[in-house]
Order: sequence, then C-alpha cells, then structure tokens
Amino acid sequence: MAYTTIDDPTAYFQAKTYTGNAGTNAITNDGNSDLSPNWIWFKMRSNADNHTLFDTVRGVYKRIFSNLTQAQGTENTSLTAFGTNGFTLGSDGLANANSKTFVAWQWKESATAGFDIVAHTGNSSNHTVAHSLAAVPEMMISKNLSATSQWQIYTKAVGNTKALQLGGTGGPDTSSTYYNNTSPTSSVFTVGTDTGTNGNGNDMIVYLFRSVQGYSRVGDTYVGNGNANGQFIYLGFKPAFVMVKRTGSGSGSWWMRDNKIAPFNVASNVLVANSDGAQTDGVGQMDFVSNGFKLRDTTDASNGSGSTYFYMAFAEQSIVSSTAVPATAR
Repeated sequence: MAYTTIDDPTAYFQAKTYTGNAGTNAITNDGNSDLSPNWIWFKMRSNADNHTLFDTVRGVYKRIFSNLTQAQGTENTSLTAFGTNGFTLGSDGLANANSKTFVAWQWKESATAGFDIVAHTGNSSNHTVAHSLAAVPEMMISKNLSATSQWQIYTKAVGNTKALQLGGTGGPDTSSTYYNNTSPTSSVFTVGTDTGTNGNGNDMIVYLFRSVQGYSRVGDTYVGNGNANGQFIYLGFKPAFVMVKRTGSGSGSWWMRDNKIAPFNVASNVLVANSDGAQTDGVGQMDFVSNGFKLRDTTDASNGSGSTYFYMAFAEQSIVSSTAVPATAR
C-alpha cells in the first residue's frame, strides 16, 4: 500500500467555490489546513467568460488567460491580495461578477508538493533555465507574457520532441524548437527557439510539476475503452481535481473536474481550460473514488475507444498517511 509524504493535501491544493458580489470579496478556504496560494486559476461557472490566472511570482495584478493567446495584462480590480488562507477580490467581473458562481483552483508552491513557478527572460536561443523543484519535472506549462503566443506544455508522456497547446484542441505538435529535444533534469529545463517557450527579450512564466506519492499524479496517460463501464485509473488517493486531454489521433479539449463543482458521483460537471464556456453538466461522467477515478463517459473527450489521454490529478485525501495510518473514510 502506498504511503504519502503529505498528510493533508488541502495545505497545498484546494478548489474553492464562491458567489461574486462585484465589490470587495474576501474568500476563505475551507480545507483542513490553511492554504496560502501561490497560483490561483479562476473560472466563472454560471456564465461564459475567460479563465484568469494569477501567481505570486508575477504579482497580484498580473493576469493571463488559459483560453487565449494574448500577452499578460494588468487589472487592479480583479485579484487584489493573496491571503494566508484564501484571497481577496475587487469588482472585476471575470472573477467576481455579482451573483455569479465561480471556482478558484489554488496551488501552493512547494518542492515537497511537487510544484514550482519559474520566471525567466527569453533569448530565442537554445539554453537551460534553473528550477527549484528538486526533482525531474513531469509536466511544464509555459506562457510568453510579453507577446501573443500559444501556451506550450511539456509532459513526460508526450516527450521532449513535442508540445501540447493549452489553448487548443489539437494533439501533440512535433518540433525541436520547443525544448531542443532535451528532457528536463532535477535542476534545469531546456528551452528551444519557439516564441511560446523562449521569445526573444520576452518575459516568460513556467509552472512545473512532478508527481508526489499519495498527493498528485501528473504527466501520466491512460487508454479509453469507449464504454460507460470505463477504465479505472489508480492514483493512490481520492482526487480533488482531475484534468484530462486527448493526446492521440484526433482532437480534444482540456476537461476539468473537481470535488466542489461535482461533489457527488457520478461527477459530470465540467469546465474546459481552452474555452470560455460556462460549466457543462451531465457530460464527461467520472467517479471520484478513494484510490483514483473511474471513467463513465463514452465520448472521445475522455474515453474514446483506443484513444490515449493525458491527465493531471491532485488529492483530496490519500489512502494511507505518512505514518502508515489508513485515512478516515469519507
């Protein structure tokens, strides 16, 4: 049985749902531990509007959009403060429109939890960039902050000769310009000449992840069977968040589910990272169970027969604690 190094996942990741008020809105997390987030990803659930992403490295007023390719913008009425156990919002509608429902996915930057944020300046020449993950990254999400450019994603499953695009639906794109056909190490990652990973003179941001036993699984894949009695994907924990992307032949969106917008099985409430669309209910069915997730969907979006899918998942609760004590049933 797999032990975890993180007894309380809510100290490092939480999904928080809330209702906007178009004014000052102090949001407090509701996990077992306080979470001081370093990366917050907001999405309106009830209506169509852009995803907005903030982090402590770029600064509180700097936002980017997962569903758009545009450069970073400044907005001082959206996220106004990162808190010790949550965050504070201003009047901006993308994260706090009056009476609209929202979700905020929050991560704490920590080598222990397998998450690092790196800012660097591109030079359009092959070179390495240092990181503080203290392990080999299994997934890297890169965005050019200074220019209109697609998000580029490295995953161990796709390899160092290809990249996935967060803002698109296509499969992996092959080019040495993304990562110079070089895999990351425990201390550096390599960038090529592509504008999305290394724009000349441009500010770049990179979110790096590795899997942590009992807490997260990133960069792994599964193969769908097209059946409502779909594959069971073992994680070693009950998930709080799962994002899935088809990576084989054909196209597919980045489907996102969590334990707050879908608190009961079958989890069939979905948001899409590459779309501004509102939450869609009754699709992409999946069970969140104590040691992984079970596919209940029959569509190509997450369970097409013979199709390969990338996923990333973060824990609500591990099966067994770091002291080998079984987790309390929920």
